[in-house]
Amino acid sequence: MTTALSPQTTNPAPAGIRSVELEITGRCQLTCQHCCTSSGPMASAGAMTRQDWNQVITDIAELGIPAVQFIGGEPTLAPYLPQYIDHALDLGLGVEVYSNLTHVRPALWAAFGRPGVCLATSYYSDQAAQHEQITHGPGSYLRTRANIVEAVRRGIPLRVGIVEVLEGQRVDQAQEELRGLGVRTIKVDRVRKVGRAADPAASLPGMGELCGNCFRYRVSVNPDGQVSGCILSRFLVAGNVREQPLAVILGSDRWQQLTDAVPLPRAACTPDDSGDCDPASTEACDPAYGMAPAPVLGVIA
Repeated sequence: MTTALSPQTTNPAPAGIRSVELEITGRCQLTCQHCCTSSGPMASAGAMTRQDWNQVITDIAELGIPAVQFIGGEPTLAPYLPQYIDHALDLGLGVEVYSNLTHVRPALWAAFGRPGVCLATSYYSDQAAQHEQITHGPGSYLRTRANIVEAVRRGIPLRVGIVEVLEGQRVDQAQEELRGLGVRTIKVDRVRKVGRAADPAASLPGMGELCGNCFRYRVSVNPDGQVSGCILSRFLVAGNVREQPLAVILGSDRWQQLTDAVPLPRAACTPDDSGDCDPASTEACDPAYGMAPAPVLGVIA
């Protein structure tokens, strides 16, 4: 999105930002019908290089922002995800990886098991057919379920978001199943009309799709380096980290003007938000958070 805003000036980076979403690839094995980025197997990995991402992670730490969230697309498809996790942890950042958990290679389990790392994933139904109707990924239900079990078995902090996509979707049953697998943090959210779920009659998503935390408490960097308030507000671009340091973008007049344009945060999104906007403050990302081991039902890697 391009709008006529006043020339940028550099101001101190805004205080209060709790975490930054790093969309380290646009590729994904799935093509979920409600995906807010329209990611998929044919999507671009993005223009950001390993060096670019490492610099952004360093900048986040230097700005005093406490946490990063690695997302996509599907972040486990990014070849340097373990190295990004290590770099963030070495700088004292909290780390969350938001993955569909359909495929976790052994090196990633080692990375996910490091202190300071937590996982998040999406789940849609206790029935494979309904889950896969949403993900468009044959076999994705069993793979995600098995890797949820493995994360719980390993004691990796995990939270799960359920998005209500279909009429009659078995949301309550999915929550019951997840609790039975040992998942303690489960939230339900509605479909946001952005990305693949956008209203075809609208040229841009409406501000009503945003909870108000973006820009004020949240930052997002997409696979090409564009900076916005969150993954849902990618249509409000403040700058590009391949052209300007993150501190300059966050301290610019444009950033402030975009912040002012987004409605103030509500007490919670409707229905209960899945917590994606604030992983730094969710129970699953608290270092004191712990989970009891669940029975081993097998993992599909």
